[in-house]
Amino acid sequence: MTRTRAHVLVSGTVQGVYYRATTRDTAREHGVDGWVRNLDDGRVEAVFEGSEEDVEAMVGWCHEGSSAARVEDVEVEYGDPEGIEGFGIRR
Repeated sequence: MTRTRAHVLVSGTVQGVYYRATTRDTAREHGVDGWVRNLDDGRVEAVFEGSEEDVEAMVGWCHEGSSAARVEDVEVEYGDPEGIEGFGIRR
């Protein structure tokens, strides 16, 4: 299996609406490794590592987010995986 990595920045109403927790749960369902955190500027940052199919599913999911989120923009940068194991919420 070829692994890939996506570094994602999500803007809109994405803090205080369970975006991080739902991202974590969805990533775990897809078997994707990485992390998610809030940024001081109101965006959410995430890193996804896994199969191309699963990482693309997570990038697609970021465009919708949790049910209370209002996503305005998603920036994605792809790169080589760094070997992250598991998926967590960073503070």
